Amino acid sequence: METGSINKASQNGRSDKTGHSEEKRPERATMLQKDIGLLSGISMIVGTMIGSGIFISPKSVLLYSGDVGPCLLIWTACGVLATLGALCYAELGTMITKSGAEYSYLMEAFGSLVAYLYSWTTVMVLKPSSFAIITLSFAEYTSAPFYPDCTPPLVVIKCLSAVAIVIITGVNCLSVKLASYVQNFFTAAKLMIIVIIVVAGIVLMAQGKTENLSNAFEGSATSFGAIGLAFYNGLWAYDGWNQLNFITEELKNPYRNLPLAIIIGIPLVTVCYVMVNIAYFTVMTPSELLSSPAVAVTFGDKVLYPVAWIVPLFVAFSTFGSANGSCFTAGRLSYVAGREGHMVKILSYISLKRYTPLPALLFNGILAIFYIIPADINTLINYFSFAQWAFYGLTALALIVMRFTRKELDRPVKVPIVIAGVVALVSCYLVLAPIIDKPEWEYLYCTIFIFGGLILYFPLVYWKAKWARKFMRPITMHLQLLMEVAPPEKIE
Repeated sequence: METGSINKASQNGRSDKTGHSEEKRPERATMLQKDIGLLSGISMIVGTMIGSGIFISPKSVLLYSGDVGPCLLIWTACGVLATLGALCYAELGTMITKSGAEYSYLMEAFGSLVAYLYSWTTVMVLKPSSFAIITLSFAEYTSAPFYPDCTPPLVVIKCLSAVAIVIITGVNCLSVKLASYVQNFFTAAKLMIIVIIVVAGIVLMAQGKTENLSNAFEGSATSFGAIGLAFYNGLWAYDGWNQLNFITEELKNPYRNLPLAIIIGIPLVTVCYVMVNIAYFTVMTPSELLSSPAVAVTFGDKVLYPVAWIVPLFVAFSTFGSANGSCFTAGRLSYVAGREGHMVKILSYISLKRYTPLPALLFNGILAIFYIIPADINTLINYFSFAQWAFYGLTALALIVMRFTRKELDRPVKVPIVIAGVVALVSCYLVLAPIIDKPEWEYLYCTIFIFGGLILYFPLVYWKAKWARKFMRPITMHLQLLMEVAPPEKIE
């Protein structure tokens, strides 16, 4: 939105005529480094997708689907849909190797305006509020053992959530490699507890505990809206399948590692989710599962006693890892939007010492702390979920559009166009079904907020108002000196 910054040489306090010591130690370019390999890429997808949903609230899918059979089918269908969507993103990510996921693809297919509305909605609401929700889940599980006979006080949960946001943001600001190591560790931890639950379920099934899985389709839901809401809740647990596309520029060999991480990661998550649900039904009836405040903990109390305490511990690990992945990718979206001029320029600057998008990460963390203050943030997210699926649908449509408008682009991965069509149609259904089933004013308020971004777009982005540049230039320069950051270098 504005220009004017201090160049890298002056920030480091030296001229172009450097001494011999400087010549001996060549400096890396001021840009995000390619530090993410295949294992870290898989960990990013799996670790962000598997948060707290499968441990706390698989009951939402059961509630709207009506019985065990439809519930398991919807969990499987959600996994298939996430895989189809991710295959579309594999084509887009290897065709347009820019970070930013949907933002970069919408920009290429539909131009600046649509990309801006996506970045406005996602940077200001969806990413930081999602980060806040995950850390609140972490805080609930972490504080619960200290309040065995009651619910932890809200102020304790919110303070602990704020501490988690500060720690995770700090880790991501310090080092890309450190953040990816943290992600790998917590992904391994959450897969460990899933293996424990699944193995316990298999043992119980071998012992004949299958009564809840027989006559599994008796109370199936038939309502158009109810099935849509069941899919909504299932896909919330699968959300994160597009995370690797936010960091394409930092992937080693993205043409190989991006599609490979998707093909390995998402089916792995699907198998985990279905098997965990089957394990739950071996010890809990549908009514018991619906009445449980935290399903995995109830399962642990029934099956893993006297070591049931490992379940809340590992769920806390799981939520922390998911929050780390969310923070990692959110910073990259703000960074790319700033670089393209859709957000303030300072968000596109990179730490000279750490090679991380420091201002973008701090901005996301500060917004997340503000989002933990309201009483019921979950309501906000539920109403904005339709916007997320609208953008998923537009991205699938972008793939179809670019098959005709950008034929010259190289496509190392090319999916059948019918897959993109299916994803676009399902996205439309998920946007419209809850609104048709239960129209509420909040959906209109969310739409007004999204298009309200145009009030800033035209003067600051489209017309590039001089007064805005003049106002922002000294602020940018002071923040640049304070954080020791510089604009990214363009490397062809």
